Amino acid sequence: MADKYSELGREIYANIGGPNNVKSMYHCMTRLRIKIRDNSKVDIQGLKDIDGVLGLVNADTLEIVLGSGVNAKVAQDMVSQVGVKENEEFPTSTYQSEKSEVQAKAAEVHAQHKAQLKQTWWRKALGHISAIFIPLIPAFIGAGLISGVAGILRNMLTAKMLPGSWNLGVTILSMIASALFAYLNIYVGINTAKEFGATPALGGIIGGVVLLPGIAAPVTIPNVLDGKPLAAGQGGIIGVLLAVWLLSYVEKWFHKHIPDSVDIIFTPFFTVLIMGLFTVFAIMPIAGWISNSLVGGINWVLDVGGPVAGFILGLFFLPMVMLGLHQILTPIHLSMIQKMGYTPLLPILAMAGAGQVGAAIALWAKCRKNKDLVRLIKGALPVGILGVGEPLIYGVTLPLGRPFITACVGGGIGGAVVAAFGHVGSIAIGPSGVALIPLIANNMWWAYCIGLLSAYAGGFVATYFWGCS
Repeated sequence: MADKYSELGREIYANIGGPNNVKSMYHCMTRLRIKIRDNSKVDIQGLKDIDGVLGLVNADTLEIVLGSGVNAKVAQDMVSQVGVKENEEFPTSTYQSEKSEVQAKAAEVHAQHKAQLKQTWWRKALGHISAIFIPLIPAFIGAGLISGVAGILRNMLTAKMLPGSWNLGVTILSMIASALFAYLNIYVGINTAKEFGATPALGGIIGGVVLLPGIAAPVTIPNVLDGKPLAAGQGGIIGVLLAVWLLSYVEKWFHKHIPDSVDIIFTPFFTVLIMGLFTVFAIMPIAGWISNSLVGGINWVLDVGGPVAGFILGLFFLPMVMLGLHQILTPIHLSMIQKMGYTPLLPILAMAGAGQVGAAIALWAKCRKNKDLVRLIKGALPVGILGVGEPLIYGVTLPLGRPFITACVGGGIGGAVVAAFGHVGSIAIGPSGVALIPLIANNMWWAYCIGLLSAYAGGFVATYFWGCS
């Protein structure tokens, strides 16, 4: 099997200008994300024609959809060929020797790049968010599932279905799960600093500052916006992202202006001091207002819009995934989890993947004589049921056109059903589909399951009768 992944990696290299044209790469849930040095050397059509490539998102970071599991093995093989690790910068010696060739195309490339910047600055922001949170996804899944198991056992204890001796075990499980969420700001601070070229430890400090360590009643810090005591964690993830992004500029400024002989002493001192004070007295109040507004606004939309809002969210989430725009929702999900204990958005948006499952089953039933299509569906359907939707998007529904639209309709139907029940939320983020069931809060797993079945049925019926030409 290793030869299969090595060959796929070699074909990808051949169509992106070789390892010398790669700045860095890493894998996420289903995609290989590559930062390209010279986009003019990338053969987009050649990449699409590679057997095993399910789709592409050609943005500031080239995203190659390979499917869950495959992407990790291909990424590992590709970085091993070069002698680096994922997310590490690739060697530049050969690339620099070709500098004259690049310069010969400078005018053309510069014009293309300038035009691209006007259209895709928001893609760069999404790329940064993706790079910050994707390394944390295994932790979200692991801690979230442990928290879900602890919740189920706690409910069984309350219902006296388990002996009281299980209390200690449940407490320990909850403690293990809390290790991530209690210090999530610090993890995000470290990753944000890495992404923007700052010192990771300094980013971690600012993430910790947001938690207001050492501040205990009766001591309080006033919120400059309303005069009320500042709450530990106020502003949450949004505040950490903003603070550490600004820290990266402050640290770089000091590195540039402080003499090398004392840089190691004064740069971290002034950076942490300035950004620590600015975080407490400016960023936390402002980010807290933004976070409260976002969470309150989303809850208001769901409360007022009900099934209609759920249908619209479920309908349009697949196109967001296709374009990579779903990454922008990660900080919002985490802010809702920090404030409410769960995110009501995720179960609704998860219905989009369920609509695809229903659409794929309909295609299997209607087009069973098409052996190639059936083979693709058989490969993509199991992971689709578990909530990883890209293989179905890029391998099955999107290439066929109309089934992609009917799959979206199925997602909208499921979203409407989940929103109609209300208060269906997830205590963590990660894969959706069936895999999300243990993470559903407030014992509302049954409502989520009904939503899944509705999305399956909606996607099936819409595709069977209107999605097949």
